[in-house]
Amino acid sequence: MTPTKNKCKAALISLGSTSSKWTLDAMKKYFDEVDNINLKNIEINFSGEAAQILHKSKTLGQYDCIFAKGSFRYAPLLHGLTALREKKCYMPIDSTAFSVAHDKLLTQLALQQHNIPMPRTYQAATVEAAKSIMKSMNFPIIMKFPQGTGGKGVVFAESYASASSVLDALTALRQPFILQEYIDTGGTDIRAIVVGEKVVAAMERKADLTEKRANIHSGGTGEAVELDAYAKKLAIRVAKAIKAEVCGVDMLISAKGPLVIEANISPGLQGITKCTKVDVADAIAKHLYARTSGMKIKEHKAEAAKLLQDEGLNTNDTLITSLDFRGARVLLPEILVKKAKLDEEFEYEITARPDFLSIKKFQIDRKKE
Repeated sequence: MTPTKNKCKAALISLGSTSSKWTLDAMKKYFDEVDNINLKNIEINFSGEAAQILHKSKTLGQYDCIFAKGSFRYAPLLHGLTALREKKCYMPIDSTAFSVAHDKLLTQLALQQHNIPMPRTYQAATVEAAKSIMKSMNFPIIMKFPQGTGGKGVVFAESYASASSVLDALTALRQPFILQEYIDTGGTDIRAIVVGEKVVAAMERKADLTEKRANIHSGGTGEAVELDAYAKKLAIRVAKAIKAEVCGVDMLISAKGPLVIEANISPGLQGITKCTKVDVADAIAKHLYARTSGMKIKEHKAEAAKLLQDEGLNTNDTLITSLDFRGARVLLPEILVKKAKLDEEFEYEITARPDFLSIKKFQIDRKKE
C-alpha cells in the first residue's frame, strides 16, 4: 500500500520578534498547519493534580510540535508551559533549559558540569567577599548580572577601583553579580547557531570602537566564518549541556582555544542570516518538521505493534523485502515460505490489486480425491 504523508500540526509560541516571524513563515513551508501564538496571551492554571494551559482564557489546542521561545522575563512561564506539554508532543527545548539558559550563573554551572571550557568565573555572596576575590584577579575583568541578553547586564571594569565602584552600585540595587576574567580577543567573539546535531551558521562579531561587547544589538558588526571541527563539536556540546536543540552559542577564540561565554535559546536571526547568507529560519523549521514527523512515525509503528499483539501476532510476522522476478513469475523469499508453512498440501486463494497482494491457504482433503 502506498504510504501517506504524516500530517503535522505545529505552534510557534513567542513574543513576535522579527526572528520569530521568519521562523513562522519557514514552518508554514513544512507543516500542514501552524498557529502563531503570542506568549503574553498564555496562562497556566494550576489546580491540585491537574494543570491547564490557557491561551486567551481557552484551553491550548493539541499540537504535534510546539516551538516555545521568549526573553528571560518569561523564563518561569516557558518552563511551566514546556514541562506540561513536552511529553505530549515534540518540543525542541527542554523545560529546564529556560531556567538554565536565562540565568548566566546556572549556565556556567551546566557548562562546568559538562567540562565545557570557559573563562574563569566567580560568584560571591557579599560585596566584601567579591572585593576579596578581585584582589587575586588580573584586570580588566568582566562583571555580569545573572539575567539579561544581547550584551545587557555586562560591565567592563578596567581596574580594582572601578570594579569596587560598580559593586557598591550593585549593592544599592540589590543585584546579584558574577565576576569573570577578561579574555582579550581584540573585541571579537563567535556566535554559532546549533540546530539539532549541526552548526548551521557561524559569524565573527566585531565590537564597535566605543564598546567591549561584540553583540550586534550593541552596535557590533558580523562576518561569516567557518568554524573548525573542534569549535563545531564544542558548540553542539553546549546545546546538549543545556538541553536545547535550537541554540545560539557565543565563544571567544583565545590562546587556549575556544572558550564559551554564553548560550542563548532565543537567538536573533537577522544579523547572522544577513552576513552568512544562510537561511537559518528555514534550517530550524526543517529540523522541527523532521523530528516531529519522525516521532509520529514511531508512534504509528507502536500503535500498529499494539494492534498486532491484540490479534496474537507480532511485528516479526511482517517482512519488507524485494522479490525475485523470473519473467512473469515471482519466487517468494525462503524465510516467508517457512514462516507461512507453504507447501503442496494446500491450495491457495490469491487476491491481487496494483497496491495489494493477499495469499490465503486451504488444506486439500486427499480422501475425496
